[in-house]
Amino acid sequence: MGHRLFFRVTKKGGSFFTVPLVLSGGLLLVIIALCALSPLLAPYGETEQNLQASLAPPSGEHLLGADKMGRDLFSRLLYGGRVTLLSALGVVALSLVIGAPLGLCSGFYGGKFDAAVGRLCDVLLSFPSLLLAFLFVAALGRGVVNAVAALGVSYVPMLTRLLRSLAIIEKNKTYVEAAESIGFSRPYIIFRHIFPNCLSTVLVQLALDLAYAVLDLAALSFIGLGVRPPTADWGAMLDEGRNFLLQSPLLALAPGAAIVLTVTSLNIFCDCVTQYLDPQGRALPSFEKMEKRGRKG
Repeated sequence: MGHRLFFRVTKKGGSFFTVPLVLSGGLLLVIIALCALSPLLAPYGETEQNLQASLAPPSGEHLLGADKMGRDLFSRLLYGGRVTLLSALGVVALSLVIGAPLGLCSGFYGGKFDAAVGRLCDVLLSFPSLLLAFLFVAALGRGVVNAVAALGVSYVPMLTRLLRSLAIIEKNKTYVEAAESIGFSRPYIIFRHIFPNCLSTVLVQLALDLAYAVLDLAALSFIGLGVRPPTADWGAMLDEGRNFLLQSPLLALAPGAAIVLTVTSLNIFCDCVTQYLDPQGRALPSFEKMEKRGRKG
């Protein structure tokens, strides 16, 4: 009876599927699916031109119209979304590969290594992440690969500090002492035991970083430091469309709306997951309801 009561309370009290979560998660799935299936769903190629359809309005032939080169806007929006999302994933993956070992080892070992990593993070955090990315791209050269590398490095300090604080908490727990007493090596304990226990918090932070990466990549492409033409990208499309706001406003509104919807959905989704992971944020049932369920069980 006790086990059944505990199961019912946690299942009801920790209700995970809320309306904002379902809406934001569903919208994210739709955006990801459309971008991933862009070669199948796009009616035209990414760079396919038809000068006779230059700045054409929305129609059956061009669902959202065409740009100044006669390229279908809907097709480029799908292809551009794939480039933007993959680039944002690259930024997050690079920051994780560099920041996770630094943060975990810094928090676990402490000492001079911790101090050195802390000073490095302080130096990088003294610059705004986007400004630091501008400097890296200006030094390395224009291109999506350099933009991803620059933003990935600029995101490292935030993830490093997060994992450092989590590692400091975890290393003083009993399971770490037990693993050391058995004879496991410290690197094994860090990456096999401590890191999995930090994963839920890290995943939420990575999802937030993904939203920021979409914005920062769009900003780099908007000022000409991102993708190279004629590759489609939401930021680059926004830059191209702003010159034709009066003739064809959808050229700027469509990629702008795609960026806003993606970033807003990611933020709402992460906020819902964070509230669920935080025990204080869960709406537990009242004591009377728990007592009635216990009697029924």
